[in-house]
Amino acid sequence: MPKIGPMEILIIVLLVVVVFGIGKLPQVGDAIGKGIRNFRKASSGEEEKEEVETKEETKPAEKSE
Repeated sequence: MPKIGPMEILIIVLLVVVVFGIGKLPQVGDAIGKGIRNFRKASSGEEEKEEVETKEETKPAEKSE
């Protein structure tokens, strides 16, 4: 895996600024963050889990006479 140093990060940031412009940087960052979050959820299987699990309480049976 290649090592990314401070110069490489600076070059990447400059390229992003040139391509998208200063005004769109917050929107681009937000979209990237949401994409990473969705990827992590999908890879961990959280979407398949039920968010709300209902637990039914069982009452003891009534005695018959």
